[in-house]
Amino acid sequence: MLRIHLVIRELVRTTAETARQIERCDRSLATQYRNALGSAGLNTVEGSDQRGRRREAHYSMALGSTREAWEALNVAAGWGYIAEPSDELRDKFNHVIGTLHRVVHPRR
Repeated sequence: MLRIHLVIRELVRTTAETARQIERCDRSLATQYRNALGSAGLNTVEGSDQRGRRREAHYSMALGSTREAWEALNVAAGWGYIAEPSDELRDKFNHVIGTLHRVVHPRR
């Protein structure tokens, strides 16, 4: 199992209040953020028990969902709903995205 799911779980915990801040201004964007980050974690864990194309499909969905969650935070910041995401938060998202990218697109 990829241990990156633990970092995703940490992102959920550390950004829960941020999601609530977004929700006060834009319920739809907050829901999309929560769904995307939740999907990233769930697909990462589910993919770990799969083989071949099923595994790749789950990890690919997790990668896309992580990117979507990150962009939702940036959109929320752009609208002024929240402060710009911190460098530490960006680094955690980049860690997840980089790990999943390497799994989905291995160098051959």
